[in-house]
Parts: sequence; C-alpha cells; structure tokens
Amino acid sequence: MSYHAAIKSLHDLGAELAPAATGNAAGQPRRKFDLDEMRLLACALGVPQRAFRSVLIAGTNGKGSTAATLASIMEAGGYRTGLYTSPHLSRVNERIRIDGIDISDDDFARLYFRVDEAGVKLVAEGKLPQHPSFFESLTALAFLYFAEKQVDIAVLEVGLGGRLDATNIVEPLMSVITDISMDHMEWLGNSLPEIAREKAGILRSDGVLVTLSQHPQVNQVLGEVAMELNVTGVNAAQYMPQQNVVPWGMPYSLSILGSAVDVHPSLAGAHQHRNVALAIASAVELCNRHGYKLDSEAITKGVSAIRWAGRLERFSLGLDCPDVWIDVAHNPAGAWTLRAALNANSEISESSPAASRTLVFGCMKDKSYAEMAQILFPIFDRVVVTPVDSPRTAPAEELLALAQQLGTPVTAAANAVDALRLALEQTPPSGIVMCAGSIYLAGPLRAELLAMQASDKAIRPEFTVPVEGTLR
Repeated sequence: MSYHAAIKSLHDLGAELAPAATGNAAGQPRRKFDLDEMRLLACALGVPQRAFRSVLIAGTNGKGSTAATLASIMEAGGYRTGLYTSPHLSRVNERIRIDGIDISDDDFARLYFRVDEAGVKLVAEGKLPQHPSFFESLTALAFLYFAEKQVDIAVLEVGLGGRLDATNIVEPLMSVITDISMDHMEWLGNSLPEIAREKAGILRSDGVLVTLSQHPQVNQVLGEVAMELNVTGVNAAQYMPQQNVVPWGMPYSLSILGSAVDVHPSLAGAHQHRNVALAIASAVELCNRHGYKLDSEAITKGVSAIRWAGRLERFSLGLDCPDVWIDVAHNPAGAWTLRAALNANSEISESSPAASRTLVFGCMKDKSYAEMAQILFPIFDRVVVTPVDSPRTAPAEELLALAQQLGTPVTAAANAVDALRLALEQTPPSGIVMCAGSIYLAGPLRAELLAMQASDKAIRPEFTVPVEGTLR
C-alpha cells in the first residue's frame, strides 16, 4: 500500500478532539480514551514499547521544545535517538524522527498498515470496541519504528494530558513535566489542580520527576502525587541562567557535570531557558542514574544545535519586505510568553521607535481566543485575522469583532496565505510581521515563506487590501 493511501486512511479516522456537540469527522460521537485499548493494540504488535528505553514529557507549553532539545543532546552524545512529538507543521512524518531525520514515506506506509490491520483484527475479534484512533495509531507506529531501528533512547512528547495519553503505556526512565496552564479544559478539567493531576499521570512509583517550580497550585499537586508514589524530584533550577536578564541570542554560564561551560541556546526567547534547563537536567539524570555517557561538551553542543520549527522562527524576505516571524503560541499562557519575548527583543519591541508591527492571527474555536486577543492585539499596530484550515477554526468574523472592540486596526482575509500577503503589504520594510495563534496557522505560512525564499522572489507582493473591517 502506498504512502498516500496510508495518509488518507489515517485522516479518515477522524478528529479526536472535535467538540462534543459535533462529534468527529466521521459523524460519530467523540471517543473516550482507555489505556487498556492502547495496551491491547501494542500487545498485538509485539509490545514494541518494551524494546527501547524512553523519557516521557508532559506539560501545557514547552514540552515539544524540551523534547527536541533533550533529543538533540542525546544525539550530540552519540546515541541513536528517537523523537516523537505532536502535532506537525507540514507533514505527519515530522512527528516521528530518529537523529533528526523524519521517518521515510515507505517506512511510514509499511508500519501504518501493520498497525491498521492489527486494529481491524482486534475489532473483528471483539477485543477492541473501536478502531484505534488517529493518535493511538501514530503512537503505535512510532513505537514500532523505534523498536525496529533499535534506538538507544526515545524522547516521547505526551499528546494531551498524560494519564490517558497513548504514550503513557511506556515505562519511562524518568518523567518530565513542563509549564502547566489552562488549556484543553473540556478534556482535562476546569482548574489548574485538575489539569496538573492529569499531567502527573505520567509519574511512576519509585520513579523520577524532572520539573521546575511554577504556579503554587501546580506545585502542590505535583508534590502530592510525587509523595504518594515515592517519586524522586529533580529541580532543574540549577540549569537556569543566573543573570536576571539574558538578551536574545546571548550565551550564559552554567556548571554542568562538574564543568563550567557557556550555553548558547539556538531557540529564541527567554522562555526557552526553562525548556533548556529541563532538557539539561534530564540529560544529567540519564548520565548519573542510567549509564548514558555524556559530558558537558555534548550537552552544550546539543543545546546549540537544536532546530525546532515554528518557535519564534524568523524569515528574511529581502530588502523590500519586513521580516516575518512564526510562533505556535496557541493558548493564553503561550500568548503571554510571546508578548514577553517580543518586548525583550530591542529590535522589535513596542518601545522601539523604528518598529511597526503587524499580527497575523488565526486560532481554534475551542481555545480561549478572546483572552488571547486581549493579550496580543493591543501591542500591535494592526492585525490581520483569518480562519485556519481546520473544522475547529474560530470564525474570522468573531476575531474581527474582537479586534474592533479592542480598538486595534484590523482587516480580515479568507485564508492564511492571503492574510500573510495582506500583512506584507501593510507593513513597512523596517517593521515585522508576527504570525501566531495556532499550529494550523503556522504550518501553512511556514511552507509559503519557505517557498518564497526558495523562489528568490521575496519582494513586496502586489495585493489589493480590502477596506478595514471587511472580509476578503
């Protein structure tokens, strides 16, 4: 079976996170998740998750960056490293990588249909009440791939929550929890303690938790669960910069494995210091507790080598165009982080006299987009709103009304690419265009920007701007 057939079959499984009122893409009620079903699928495939060692990373924001940084460190140390993340920006293959290389189309198709056939058989035998979901199928595929390729370590990002996430059938060497905030409340609970308890579902009895201090309610829940399970807590604070403020792109000094070193994070924004600290602490624990042979040089090399698309990623389009930035901020906590990161960069902060800033914004309707608008819209000179390519998109008309209520100059476009073109026309070459609100916005715009750069025609496009406040 072909790769295209595999992708079609995968997408036919439907949208797992569709709002309860609409069901999934197949018109069926929204599914309930049960780890026993994932374990049955894994058993039918030969329990591939037992063939490799793993680290499991949960959280609301930063878990993808933390996972990618830890994977980069392990690769720099000479270890064959699997990385499983979600969602993807452009192609689903991005979710499953070994040593930074996406799974091939042939391997993806071959392993996908092995998972699919196992699911069909289990349903036919009455062992499963339903076919494995989109995410369950991808997770099983990743486990098969990592087992087949005999990785030395797999870094696994939890998809949603933790307790019932498909990745949580592994027995990790350690659990890592990044910053937790309000998101996916329909699934995880309506308070920070409820959400934190779901995330803490990745902890294991007598295991290890790597984390950083955060909201007091989150700290309390994580502490309670850790005590119940006799978990050893590792505070990554010792790997945070000692300086109060570290400018973008500037190194900072740390002591790692007994050596004084300079760390050069390649990911932009002070918020990445927390993710880097968690990755370094995890690498040190793998070295000290589990026999991996790493030194400070490998760790700093891995931190500086990380490339993680869509995280304050900058695109230069030529002298006639403003620079374009893409960030996958998709909830209020991410919006605050983005706002702080922008204002920490002297070149593009709102206090810079030369700065003219345009926001391209689109998001999902099940996110707190009114709160995100209140955080971001006022710090931009103008906003271009757009729907994103998903059935769960927030309508552009509602985003338009929010901007008008906030008094931000606004136009609307029919799609993300048109929104980018509008923003480029409205922004002087000395300014910036920031694209944020959803990974479903970041993915198509990143592809468009890469195409513009490759074509060597990154010039100010001819584009007729609609009257402000109207939909194109």
